[in-house]
Amino acid sequence: MNPHLILLSALGASATMFASEQPRRPNVILLVGDDLGYGDLECYGAHHISTPNANRLATEGTRFTNCHATAATSTPSRYGLLTGQYAWRRPDTDVAPGDSRALIHPDQYTIADMFRDCGYATAAIGKWHLGIGEVTGGQDWNGRLTWTPRDIGFDYHYIQAATADRVPCVYIEQDTVANYDPASPIEVCYATPFAGEPTGRDNPEMLKLMYSHGHDQSIVDSISRIGYMRGGGTALWKDENIADSIAAHSRRFILEHKDEPFFIYLCTNDPHVPRWPHPRFRGQNPMGLRGDALASFDWTVGEVLNALDEAGIADNTIVILTSDNGPVLDDGYDDHAVELVGSHSPAGPFRGYKYSGYEGGTMVPFIVRWPGHVPAGGHTSDALMSHIDIFASLGSLIGADLPTGAAPDSRADGLDRMLGLADTHRPWVTELNNTRNLCIRTPRWKFISASPYPAEIGWGAIGVDGPILTGNQPYDQLFDMQADPGETTNVADRYPDIAAAMKELLIEAGR
Repeated sequence: MNPHLILLSALGASATMFASEQPRRPNVILLVGDDLGYGDLECYGAHHISTPNANRLATEGTRFTNCHATAATSTPSRYGLLTGQYAWRRPDTDVAPGDSRALIHPDQYTIADMFRDCGYATAAIGKWHLGIGEVTGGQDWNGRLTWTPRDIGFDYHYIQAATADRVPCVYIEQDTVANYDPASPIEVCYATPFAGEPTGRDNPEMLKLMYSHGHDQSIVDSISRIGYMRGGGTALWKDENIADSIAAHSRRFILEHKDEPFFIYLCTNDPHVPRWPHPRFRGQNPMGLRGDALASFDWTVGEVLNALDEAGIADNTIVILTSDNGPVLDDGYDDHAVELVGSHSPAGPFRGYKYSGYEGGTMVPFIVRWPGHVPAGGHTSDALMSHIDIFASLGSLIGADLPTGAAPDSRADGLDRMLGLADTHRPWVTELNNTRNLCIRTPRWKFISASPYPAEIGWGAIGVDGPILTGNQPYDQLFDMQADPGETTNVADRYPDIAAAMKELLIEAGR
């Protein structure tokens, strides 16, 4: 049976009426904030911030309160989103340098391949951070790049190769550096600096935003980065214009493809460091630059919604808003995010932040709007769910025939859950912290296996309450999430049978 008929039947719509109208398959926009915390949006209880566009999305769709990214850092989380395979199944999916080789091989089937095979126009816009090229450090930034998003299902791409705090600080569009400046050829190195090129460490007087830890290498746009770079000329981005560039290219793709089905993997830069939003957002929030960056993120959401309205296709477009992992305050720049946070809780009621095995590391906002199909009116769902199921669930919706072995960890039975039509929980979700320690969560229990790695981030990353906790301890941890959602009390000794069962479940899940 056509999946559209199933969904409309569940909402009480007439299958006969649907069959006579035969609307085209819905467009899909997967909008992923960068380091956006569960508690960073007003509709999730945020203090000191106004997010009217995210609020609108939540009011016109369903807001989920128990959705988990697959990892507490960017690269492995995004790998899981695009491939439907847990990043912990591969040893090479940790946070990637800016000159990393492509982590997704062209032969690996992706969610973009799936949509393209079903007749969709596909685009990747914004942050990438999954590598480019066949060899780490072997990219030709001055010519045509290989193993780009076009090789894994995306018809169009306009991306940052890695993150805003890593070189190269240029956009890649259709396999080449956008606005390439032949008078200023690009060189990138992550091992040694280029002679004569200033760095944040040696030339702090040149910086408009001081680093706090790391991030003291090449200076681009008066901000020092991770890695060394020279050249770029007019191709170098201006940090204050990043949100505008991402939004403009997204709007253009929407308007150009409004008459055909499309899929956009749209990844904002906000509120990832370095936070240097456009002046129109500056100084308007009591939380300083991080608060301004959250306002910039919400503006991007509004630009997407406005483009859909302008194109007349909002009713036939699924918009999914989420984040790649939990939040962080000081992640390398002295932008006073810690001092100015006030009563705002970026991770909501949860313990931990980005990098952490505690819930704050992977519990993310998740809002879905599809007018007439997804419950609206401020509907919420507390169903346990995971990003890993987005791939197969959307495939089920559009009638995709996945090749054998594609999206091996993604479950199509999560479709009704993802659309807010069923409150049934996923049996369990896994969570990966920055040291690759694997945790498992069921609707009631959370288990973190013993780890020899440090209990705190050692290089300076800070949350509201000090250095970020990784979740690592030399002993097993069990938490009753119904009674203790903040993971304050380890009850492994009180419930040894449950701890043993959860440990076995974790072992089984990892097979």
